[in-house]
Amino acid sequence: MRTLTVPSTTPATTAPVSPGRQALDSALFQLDQAADRLNLDDSLRAVLATPRRSLTVSVPVRREDGRMDVVQGFRVQHNITRGPAKGGIRFHPRTDVHEVTALAMGMTWKCALAGIPYGGAQGGVSVDPASLSARELERVTRRYVNEVLPIVGPERDVPAPEVGTDRRTMAWIMDTYSVNAGYPVPGVMTGGSAACGGAPERAEATSRGVRFAALRAMRGSPGGRTVAVQGFGKVGAPAARHLADAGALVVAVSDSTGAVVNRSGLDVDGLRAWSKETGGVRGYPEADPLSHDDLLELDVDVLVPAALEGAITEENAPRIRAGLIVEGASCPTTPEADRILADAGVTVVPDILANAGGVIVSYLEWLQEAQARSWSAREVDARLRGLVENAFDTVAAVSAECGITLRQAAHVIGVGRVAEAHRSRGL
Repeated sequence: MRTLTVPSTTPATTAPVSPGRQALDSALFQLDQAADRLNLDDSLRAVLATPRRSLTVSVPVRREDGRMDVVQGFRVQHNITRGPAKGGIRFHPRTDVHEVTALAMGMTWKCALAGIPYGGAQGGVSVDPASLSARELERVTRRYVNEVLPIVGPERDVPAPEVGTDRRTMAWIMDTYSVNAGYPVPGVMTGGSAACGGAPERAEATSRGVRFAALRAMRGSPGGRTVAVQGFGKVGAPAARHLADAGALVVAVSDSTGAVVNRSGLDVDGLRAWSKETGGVRGYPEADPLSHDDLLELDVDVLVPAALEGAITEENAPRIRAGLIVEGASCPTTPEADRILADAGVTVVPDILANAGGVIVSYLEWLQEAQARSWSAREVDARLRGLVENAFDTVAAVSAECGITLRQAAHVIGVGRVAEAHRSRGL
Protein backbone atom coordinates (compact mmCIF):
# COMPACT_ATOMS: atom_id res chain seq x y z
CA MET A 1 0.00 0.00 0.00
CA ARG A 2 1.23 3.51 -0.77
CA THR A 3 2.01 5.68 2.21
CA LEU A 4 1.18 9.37 2.04
CA THR A 5 3.39 11.80 3.91
CA VAL A 6 3.22 15.49 4.66
CA PRO A 7 6.46 17.49 4.41
CA SER A 8 7.60 18.48 7.88
CA THR A 9 10.34 20.63 9.34
CA THR A 10 10.08 18.89 12.69
CA PRO A 11 13.48 17.40 13.65
CA ALA A 12 13.78 13.64 13.99
CA THR A 13 13.47 12.50 17.60
CA THR A 14 13.40 9.33 19.60
CA ALA A 15 10.66 10.70 21.88
CA PRO A 16 7.23 9.00 21.86
CA VAL A 17 4.96 9.97 18.98
CA SER A 18 2.73 12.88 20.01
CA PRO A 19 -1.07 12.54 19.98
CA GLY A 20 -1.09 15.17 17.24
CA ARG A 21 1.26 13.13 15.06
CA GLN A 22 -0.88 10.04 15.69
CA ALA A 23 -3.96 11.99 14.60
CA LEU A 24 -2.21 13.11 11.43
CA ASP A 25 -1.05 9.57 10.67
CA SER A 26 -4.66 8.40 11.07
CA ALA A 27 -5.92 11.15 8.76
CA LEU A 28 -3.36 10.23 6.11
CA PHE A 29 -4.28 6.57 6.43
CA GLN A 30 -7.97 7.35 5.83
CA LEU A 31 -7.03 9.47 2.81
CA ASP A 32 -4.82 6.70 1.46
CA GLN A 33 -7.64 4.14 1.75
CA ALA A 34 -10.09 6.43 -0.04
CA ALA A 35 -7.55 7.26 -2.75
CA ASP A 36 -7.04 3.55 -3.40
CA ARG A 37 -10.77 2.99 -3.82
CA LEU A 38 -11.07 6.05 -6.07
CA ASN A 39 -7.98 5.05 -8.14
CA LEU A 40 -6.45 8.50 -7.72
CA ASP A 41 -3.06 9.01 -9.35
CA ASP A 42 0.02 9.78 -7.27
CA SER A 43 0.06 13.47 -8.18
CA LEU A 44 -3.49 14.09 -6.98
CA ARG A 45 -2.86 12.01 -3.86
CA ALA A 46 0.12 14.22 -3.03
CA VAL A 47 -1.92 17.39 -3.54
CA LEU A 48 -4.72 16.14 -1.27
CA ALA A 49 -2.26 15.03 1.40
CA THR A 50 -0.41 18.35 1.56
CA PRO A 51 -1.85 21.47 3.24
CA ARG A 52 -2.25 24.50 1.00
CA ARG A 53 -0.87 26.78 3.73
CA SER A 54 0.62 26.15 7.17
CA LEU A 55 1.41 29.08 9.41
CA THR A 56 3.22 28.84 12.75
CA VAL A 57 3.39 32.00 14.84
CA SER A 58 4.78 33.14 18.17
CA VAL A 59 2.15 34.56 20.51
CA PRO A 60 3.54 36.71 23.34
CA VAL A 61 1.28 37.13 26.35
CA ARG A 62 1.86 39.51 29.23
CA ARG A 63 0.84 37.85 32.50
CA GLU A 64 -0.80 39.68 35.37
CA ASP A 65 2.45 39.63 37.37
CA GLY A 66 4.31 41.37 34.55
CA ARG A 67 6.01 38.28 33.11
CA MET A 68 6.05 37.83 29.34
CA ASP A 69 5.41 34.29 28.14
CA VAL A 70 5.55 33.17 24.52
CA VAL A 71 3.35 30.35 23.24
CA GLN A 72 2.99 28.87 19.78
CA GLY A 73 0.00 29.38 17.54
CA PHE A 74 -0.97 27.69 14.29
CA ARG A 75 -3.34 28.10 11.36
CA VAL A 76 -3.45 25.44 8.66
CA GLN A 77 -5.52 25.71 5.50
CA HIS A 78 -5.64 22.22 4.09
CA ASN A 79 -7.70 22.74 0.93
CA ILE A 80 -9.60 25.67 -0.59
CA THR A 81 -10.60 24.20 -3.95
CA ARG A 82 -14.33 24.08 -3.13
CA GLY A 83 -14.56 27.39 -1.26
CA PRO A 84 -13.13 29.48 1.58
CA ALA A 85 -11.30 27.64 4.33
CA LYS A 86 -13.35 26.85 7.43
CA GLY A 87 -12.33 25.43 10.77
CA GLY A 88 -12.14 25.87 14.50
CA ILE A 89 -9.59 27.45 16.79
CA ARG A 90 -8.42 25.21 19.63
CA PHE A 91 -6.71 26.45 22.81
CA HIS A 92 -5.12 23.41 24.45
CA PRO A 93 -1.64 22.74 25.86
CA ARG A 94 -1.26 19.62 23.71
CA THR A 95 -1.99 21.40 20.44
CA ASP A 96 0.74 21.17 17.81
CA VAL A 97 1.04 21.63 14.06
CA HIS A 98 0.42 17.91 13.40
CA GLU A 99 -2.87 17.92 15.30
CA VAL A 100 -3.98 21.12 13.58
CA THR A 101 -3.11 19.67 10.16
CA ALA A 102 -5.07 16.49 10.87
CA LEU A 103 -8.14 18.45 11.95
CA ALA A 104 -7.91 20.75 8.92
CA MET A 105 -7.77 17.72 6.62
CA GLY A 106 -10.79 16.18 8.32
CA MET A 107 -12.68 19.44 7.89
CA THR A 108 -12.03 19.36 4.13
CA TRP A 109 -13.71 15.97 3.79
CA LYS A 110 -16.43 16.92 6.28
CA CYS A 111 -17.49 19.99 4.29
CA ALA A 112 -17.47 18.05 1.03
CA LEU A 113 -19.51 15.24 2.58
CA ALA A 114 -22.08 17.68 3.96
CA GLY A 115 -22.31 19.35 0.56
CA ILE A 116 -21.34 22.85 1.71
CA PRO A 117 -18.92 25.05 -0.29
CA TYR A 118 -16.04 25.27 2.16
CA GLY A 119 -12.52 23.95 2.33
CA GLY A 120 -10.88 22.70 5.50
CA ALA A 121 -8.83 24.67 8.00
CA GLN A 122 -7.92 24.55 11.68
CA GLY A 123 -6.18 26.82 14.13
CA GLY A 124 -4.79 26.43 17.58
CA VAL A 125 -2.67 27.87 20.35
CA SER A 126 -0.55 25.69 22.63
CA VAL A 127 -1.91 27.06 25.88
CA ASP A 128 -4.15 25.94 28.73
CA PRO A 129 -6.98 28.50 28.89
CA ALA A 130 -7.73 27.44 32.48
CA SER A 131 -4.30 28.75 33.49
CA LEU A 132 -5.06 32.24 32.16
CA SER A 133 -7.03 35.08 33.68
CA ALA A 134 -9.79 36.59 31.53
CA ARG A 135 -7.51 39.49 30.57
CA GLU A 136 -4.62 37.15 29.74
CA LEU A 137 -6.93 35.01 27.59
CA GLU A 138 -8.10 38.10 25.73
CA ARG A 139 -4.51 39.16 25.12
CA VAL A 140 -3.61 35.73 23.75
CA THR A 141 -6.65 35.72 21.47
CA ARG A 142 -6.11 39.21 20.08
CA ARG A 143 -2.39 38.71 19.51
CA TYR A 144 -3.02 35.37 17.80
CA VAL A 145 -5.53 37.01 15.46
CA ASN A 146 -3.06 39.77 14.61
CA GLU A 147 -0.43 37.16 13.75
CA VAL A 148 -2.71 35.10 11.44
CA LEU A 149 -4.47 38.18 10.02
CA PRO A 150 -2.89 37.93 6.55
CA ILE A 151 -4.59 34.63 5.77
CA VAL A 152 -8.04 34.93 7.41
CA GLY A 153 -11.18 36.79 6.37
CA PRO A 154 -14.81 36.22 5.31
CA GLU A 155 -13.83 35.22 1.77
CA ARG A 156 -10.58 33.46 2.71
CA ASP A 157 -10.73 31.61 6.03
CA VAL A 158 -13.49 31.75 8.64
CA PRO A 159 -12.64 30.55 12.19
CA ALA A 160 -15.12 29.10 14.69
CA PRO A 161 -14.99 28.02 18.36
CA GLU A 162 -13.54 24.66 19.26
CA VAL A 163 -11.90 23.07 22.32
CA GLY A 164 -10.96 25.82 24.79
CA THR A 165 -12.66 28.63 22.86
CA ASP A 166 -16.22 29.96 22.88
CA ARG A 167 -18.51 32.82 21.94
CA ARG A 168 -16.48 35.30 23.95
CA THR A 169 -13.31 34.28 22.12
CA MET A 170 -15.09 34.71 18.78
CA ALA A 171 -16.22 38.21 19.79
CA TRP A 172 -12.60 39.18 20.48
CA ILE A 173 -11.60 37.75 17.09
CA MET A 174 -14.32 39.69 15.30
CA ASP A 175 -13.41 42.92 17.09
CA THR A 176 -9.66 42.56 16.47
CA TYR A 177 -10.17 41.87 12.77
CA SER A 178 -12.70 44.72 12.48
CA VAL A 179 -10.32 47.22 14.11
CA ASN A 180 -7.69 46.33 11.53
CA ALA A 181 -10.21 46.54 8.68
CA GLY A 182 -11.63 49.87 9.85
CA TYR A 183 -15.25 48.70 9.84
CA PRO A 184 -17.34 45.90 11.45
CA VAL A 185 -16.77 42.49 9.85
CA PRO A 186 -19.05 40.00 11.67
CA GLY A 187 -18.56 37.45 8.88
CA VAL A 188 -14.90 36.93 9.80
CA MET A 189 -15.96 34.25 12.29
CA THR A 190 -18.91 32.04 13.13
CA GLY A 191 -20.13 30.76 16.47
CA GLY A 192 -20.35 34.20 18.07
CA SER A 193 -23.18 35.57 20.16
CA ALA A 194 -26.39 36.89 18.59
CA ALA A 195 -25.10 40.41 19.31
CA CYS A 196 -22.14 39.68 17.00
CA GLY A 197 -24.26 38.11 14.26
CA GLY A 198 -24.33 34.54 15.57
CA ALA A 199 -26.94 32.13 14.24
CA PRO A 200 -29.57 30.60 16.53
CA GLU A 201 -28.64 27.12 17.81
CA ARG A 202 -24.93 27.50 16.82
CA ALA A 203 -23.65 26.84 20.35
CA GLU A 204 -25.13 23.32 20.33
CA ALA A 205 -25.02 22.68 16.59
CA THR A 206 -22.36 19.96 16.79
CA SER A 207 -24.30 18.20 19.54
CA ARG A 208 -27.55 18.37 17.60
CA GLY A 209 -25.77 16.91 14.60
CA VAL A 210 -24.57 14.04 16.81
CA ARG A 211 -28.16 13.46 17.85
CA PHE A 212 -29.48 13.38 14.26
CA ALA A 213 -26.69 11.04 13.15
CA ALA A 214 -27.24 8.75 16.14
CA LEU A 215 -30.99 8.58 15.61
CA ARG A 216 -30.46 7.79 11.94
CA ALA A 217 -28.09 4.98 12.89
CA MET A 218 -30.68 3.68 15.38
CA ARG A 219 -33.34 3.95 12.66
CA GLY A 220 -35.19 6.53 14.75
CA SER A 221 -35.89 4.16 17.64
CA PRO A 222 -33.80 5.31 20.63
CA GLY A 223 -36.31 4.32 23.30
CA GLY A 224 -34.60 2.37 26.07
CA ARG A 225 -31.18 2.38 24.36
CA THR A 226 -28.41 2.88 26.90
CA VAL A 227 -25.78 5.53 26.17
CA ALA A 228 -22.36 6.39 27.60
CA VAL A 229 -20.77 9.75 26.75
CA GLN A 230 -17.03 10.28 27.03
CA GLY A 231 -16.37 14.01 27.36
CA PHE A 232 -19.15 15.85 29.20
CA GLY A 233 -18.17 19.23 27.77
CA LYS A 234 -19.08 21.58 24.96
CA VAL A 235 -20.22 18.74 22.66
CA GLY A 236 -20.83 15.80 24.99
CA ALA A 237 -23.06 17.46 27.58
CA PRO A 238 -25.62 18.88 25.11
CA ALA A 239 -25.46 15.65 23.08
CA ALA A 240 -26.32 13.68 26.22
CA ARG A 241 -29.31 15.92 26.87
CA HIS A 242 -30.51 15.73 23.24
CA LEU A 243 -30.28 11.92 23.26
CA ALA A 244 -32.08 11.75 26.60
CA ASP A 245 -34.81 14.05 25.26
CA ALA A 246 -35.18 11.67 22.28
CA GLY A 247 -35.84 8.75 24.65
CA ALA A 248 -32.42 7.17 25.12
CA LEU A 249 -31.16 6.32 28.62
CA VAL A 250 -27.88 8.11 29.36
CA VAL A 251 -26.27 5.94 32.04
CA ALA A 252 -22.65 7.15 32.20
CA VAL A 253 -20.57 10.22 31.39
CA SER A 254 -17.00 11.36 31.96
CA ASP A 255 -14.90 14.51 31.87
CA SER A 256 -11.40 15.48 32.94
CA THR A 257 -12.35 15.19 36.62
CA GLY A 258 -13.68 11.62 36.48
CA ALA A 259 -16.60 9.46 35.38
CA VAL A 260 -19.97 8.54 36.89
CA VAL A 261 -22.57 5.87 36.20
CA ASN A 262 -26.20 5.25 37.12
CA ARG A 263 -27.76 2.20 35.48
CA SER A 264 -31.25 3.61 36.03
CA GLY A 265 -30.34 6.67 34.01
CA LEU A 266 -28.65 9.95 34.85
CA ASP A 267 -30.51 13.21 35.36
CA VAL A 268 -28.55 14.99 32.63
CA ASP A 269 -29.77 18.48 33.52
CA GLY A 270 -29.01 17.87 37.19
CA LEU A 271 -25.56 16.58 36.31
CA ARG A 272 -24.86 19.61 34.11
CA ALA A 273 -25.83 21.90 36.98
CA TRP A 274 -23.55 19.95 39.35
CA SER A 275 -20.69 20.11 36.86
CA LYS A 276 -21.09 23.85 36.42
CA GLU A 277 -21.13 24.41 40.18
CA THR A 278 -18.26 22.09 41.14
CA GLY A 279 -16.13 22.16 38.01
CA GLY A 280 -16.77 18.58 36.87
CA VAL A 281 -18.88 15.43 37.16
CA ARG A 282 -16.73 13.89 39.88
CA GLY A 283 -18.60 13.34 43.13
CA TYR A 284 -22.08 13.67 41.65
CA PRO A 285 -24.25 12.30 44.47
CA GLU A 286 -26.86 10.64 42.24
CA ALA A 287 -24.36 8.29 40.57
CA ASP A 288 -21.50 5.93 41.34
CA PRO A 289 -17.88 6.69 40.47
CA LEU A 290 -16.29 5.01 37.46
CA SER A 291 -12.85 5.05 35.88
CA HIS A 292 -12.30 6.64 32.48
CA ASP A 293 -11.30 3.29 31.00
CA ASP A 294 -14.34 1.54 32.41
CA LEU A 295 -16.65 4.10 30.82
CA LEU A 296 -15.35 3.33 27.33
CA GLU A 297 -15.72 -0.39 27.99
CA LEU A 298 -19.17 -0.20 29.63
CA ASP A 299 -21.88 -2.59 28.47
CA VAL A 300 -24.12 -0.06 26.68
CA ASP A 301 -25.89 0.16 23.34
CA VAL A 302 -24.31 3.43 22.22
CA LEU A 303 -20.94 5.01 23.00
CA VAL A 304 -20.35 8.68 22.17
CA PRO A 305 -16.64 9.64 22.34
CA ALA A 306 -16.83 13.44 22.55
CA ALA A 307 -13.50 14.44 24.10
CA LEU A 308 -10.14 14.55 22.30
CA GLU A 309 -8.54 12.43 19.60
CA GLY A 310 -7.12 8.95 20.14
CA ALA A 311 -9.55 7.78 22.85
CA ILE A 312 -10.28 4.39 21.25
CA THR A 313 -7.09 2.49 20.53
CA GLU A 314 -5.82 -0.93 19.57
CA GLU A 315 -5.41 -1.64 23.28
CA ASN A 316 -8.95 -0.92 24.48
CA ALA A 317 -10.98 -1.61 21.30
CA PRO A 318 -11.30 -5.38 21.97
CA ARG A 319 -13.01 -4.60 25.30
CA ILE A 320 -15.56 -2.12 23.94
CA ARG A 321 -19.03 -3.62 24.21
CA ALA A 322 -21.18 -0.89 22.65
CA GLY A 323 -22.73 -1.99 19.37
CA LEU A 324 -22.87 1.56 18.02
CA ILE A 325 -20.24 4.30 18.32
CA VAL A 326 -21.13 7.86 17.29
CA GLU A 327 -18.04 10.06 17.14
CA GLY A 328 -18.74 13.49 18.64
CA ALA A 329 -15.01 14.29 18.82
CA SER A 330 -12.61 14.57 15.90
CA CYS A 331 -10.26 11.61 15.33
CA PRO A 332 -11.26 9.68 18.49
CA THR A 333 -10.59 6.24 16.97
CA THR A 334 -7.24 5.04 15.62
CA PRO A 335 -7.08 3.02 12.38
CA GLU A 336 -5.94 -0.07 14.32
CA ALA A 337 -8.96 0.24 16.61
CA ASP A 338 -11.20 0.76 13.59
CA ARG A 339 -10.21 -2.61 12.16
CA ILE A 340 -10.86 -4.36 15.47
CA LEU A 341 -14.28 -2.75 15.84
CA ALA A 342 -15.24 -3.59 12.24
CA ASP A 343 -14.25 -7.22 12.72
CA ALA A 344 -16.37 -7.31 15.89
CA GLY A 345 -19.41 -5.99 14.02
CA VAL A 346 -19.48 -2.62 15.79
CA THR A 347 -21.05 0.18 13.74
CA VAL A 348 -19.03 3.41 13.89
CA VAL A 349 -20.59 6.65 12.66
CA PRO A 350 -17.40 8.58 11.78
CA ASP A 351 -16.50 12.04 12.98
CA ILE A 352 -16.68 13.69 9.54
CA LEU A 353 -20.36 12.69 9.48
CA ALA A 354 -21.44 12.63 13.12
CA ASN A 355 -19.94 15.95 14.22
CA ALA A 356 -20.59 17.92 11.03
CA GLY A 357 -23.40 19.90 12.68
CA GLY A 358 -21.07 22.67 13.77
CA VAL A 359 -19.73 23.49 10.34
CA ILE A 360 -23.18 23.13 8.77
CA VAL A 361 -24.66 25.79 11.05
CA SER A 362 -21.51 27.87 10.63
CA TYR A 363 -22.25 27.82 6.91
CA LEU A 364 -25.81 29.00 7.55
CA GLU A 365 -24.42 31.76 9.78
CA TRP A 366 -21.93 32.75 7.06
CA LEU A 367 -24.80 32.97 4.55
CA GLN A 368 -26.76 35.03 7.06
CA GLU A 369 -23.95 37.59 7.26
CA ALA A 370 -23.38 37.64 3.49
CA GLN A 371 -27.10 38.18 2.77
CA ALA A 372 -27.76 40.55 5.71
CA ARG A 373 -30.63 38.37 6.92
CA SER A 374 -31.29 36.08 9.86
CA TRP A 375 -32.40 32.50 10.28
CA SER A 376 -34.98 31.46 12.84
CA ALA A 377 -34.06 28.68 15.24
CA ARG A 378 -36.64 26.45 13.53
CA GLU A 379 -35.15 27.10 10.08
CA VAL A 380 -31.63 26.37 11.33
CA ASP A 381 -32.66 23.12 12.99
CA ALA A 382 -34.61 21.93 9.95
CA ARG A 383 -31.73 22.66 7.57
CA LEU A 384 -29.22 21.05 9.92
CA ARG A 385 -31.31 17.92 10.26
CA GLY A 386 -31.89 17.69 6.52
CA LEU A 387 -28.20 17.98 5.65
CA VAL A 388 -27.05 15.50 8.34
CA GLU A 389 -29.69 12.93 7.44
CA ASN A 390 -29.03 13.28 3.72
CA ALA A 391 -25.30 12.82 4.28
CA PHE A 392 -25.93 9.79 6.51
CA ASP A 393 -28.21 8.15 3.94
CA THR A 394 -25.66 8.74 1.16
CA VAL A 395 -22.87 7.25 3.28
CA ALA A 396 -25.01 4.28 4.30
CA ALA A 397 -25.91 3.57 0.67
CA VAL A 398 -22.25 3.60 -0.46
CA SER A 399 -21.30 1.46 2.53
CA ALA A 400 -23.91 -1.15 1.67
CA GLU A 401 -23.18 -1.09 -2.06
CA CYS A 402 -19.41 -1.44 -1.70
CA GLY A 403 -19.31 -3.62 1.41
CA ILE A 404 -17.20 -1.12 3.35
CA THR A 405 -17.53 0.60 6.72
CA LEU A 406 -19.34 3.90 7.21
CA ARG A 407 -15.99 5.62 7.79
CA GLN A 408 -14.54 4.27 4.57
CA ALA A 409 -17.68 5.25 2.66
CA ALA A 410 -17.70 8.76 4.15
CA HIS A 411 -14.09 9.32 3.11
CA VAL A 412 -14.66 7.92 -0.38
CA ILE A 413 -17.47 10.45 -0.84
CA GLY A 414 -15.67 13.41 0.74
CA VAL A 415 -12.30 12.80 -0.89
CA GLY A 416 -13.99 11.99 -4.20
CA ARG A 417 -15.87 15.30 -4.25
CA VAL A 418 -12.72 17.30 -3.53
CA ALA A 419 -10.77 15.34 -6.16
CA GLU A 420 -13.49 16.03 -8.72
CA ALA A 421 -13.36 19.76 -7.88
CA HIS A 422 -9.60 19.68 -8.53
CA ARG A 423 -10.12 18.04 -11.90
CA SER A 424 -12.92 20.41 -12.86
CA ARG A 425 -10.75 23.43 -12.11
CA GLY A 426 -7.83 21.98 -14.03
CA LEU A 427 -5.63 21.78 -10.96
